[in-house]
Amino acid sequence: MAKLPAIGKISAEVFNELIFPHLGAENPDVLVGPQHGVDVGIVRIGNKAVAITTDPVFIVPEYGWHRAAWFAIHILASDAVTSGLAPTYLVIDLNLPMMMTEDALSAVWTTIDQECRKMGIAIVSGHTARYENCNFPMVGGATVFAVGELESYVSPRFARAGDKIIITKGPAIEACGIFAAMFPKLLLREFGKEFAQKAEGLFYKMSVVEDALTAVKVGVRENGITALHDATECGVLGGVYELAQAANLGVRIDKGRIVVEDCVDKICRFFKIDPYKAISEGTLIITCREHKAEKVVEALRAKQIKSSIVGELVEPRFGMILIEDNKEKPLEHPTVDPFWQAFYEARQNYEKLEQS
Repeated sequence: MAKLPAIGKISAEVFNELIFPHLGAENPDVLVGPQHGVDVGIVRIGNKAVAITTDPVFIVPEYGWHRAAWFAIHILASDAVTSGLAPTYLVIDLNLPMMMTEDALSAVWTTIDQECRKMGIAIVSGHTARYENCNFPMVGGATVFAVGELESYVSPRFARAGDKIIITKGPAIEACGIFAAMFPKLLLREFGKEFAQKAEGLFYKMSVVEDALTAVKVGVRENGITALHDATECGVLGGVYELAQAANLGVRIDKGRIVVEDCVDKICRFFKIDPYKAISEGTLIITCREHKAEKVVEALRAKQIKSSIVGELVEPRFGMILIEDNKEKPLEHPTVDPFWQAFYEARQNYEKLEQS
């Protein structure tokens, strides 16, 4: 039997062996069920498609309460919008640590409320309490519902060979955004004040809500976008691999065509991680019919979102191919995200710096 990872998400092998065979009762109204590499489930309710996703409520006090809450709600909404539908309802459970104060809760909740208003999300139910043995950053869970027309959702099942692959923002957005928010003095000492301040701006790129909702306005399925995937753990390369695998297709991508945000290369070299394999919440992987790919890039550019066409889906027999330095090699799933080990080492170094 496949083993659980030391930390982080389970592997595709564990999912396929342990989770996937046991999914409760069958229901014909399930349009998109659980699948490794797919961020959202979709069901038919009446004449509507309802996308549903759930995740921990992830609050990191070190970010500052307002920034931590922004990140928490955008993580949740970012998975929902990979359905191609706008997030509509939120159910949230807050199991707060005993050290959570009224002022901290007020800052977190008002930020969640403000961001939900901006995104058009109504908070419809929940639970809030403080308990012993609860701790940051996992302080509960939440479910986001996105509601739309049956012909408006997207899924890897609509993807086909020849679809172009578009990537927004590029690699290691989350890794670098977190490093910049958590360890500003390390970046300040290494690169100077201007760089450190610019790097902190990456934090607010850790959302794919605007990316996804902008892309689908160009068109969906035969007229545009076929699938969307948020590149979280194992980053851009892992995300592309997962999307192709979910579509039962191969892929051919050119690493050199992937856009890269300012500061990312230097931060990743400093913390000694491969940016293309590192966690990248905020990076959206898009598959799109060839005739609409350029229009999607143009629409994203109009919103000041960097993106580029980096390759295409291919027939399964051609496999997973990565072009790097004009040479073809197999695209393999990273399986282990380098961010976590680098983060723990950086935290130790930062504590030493703070004490000195």
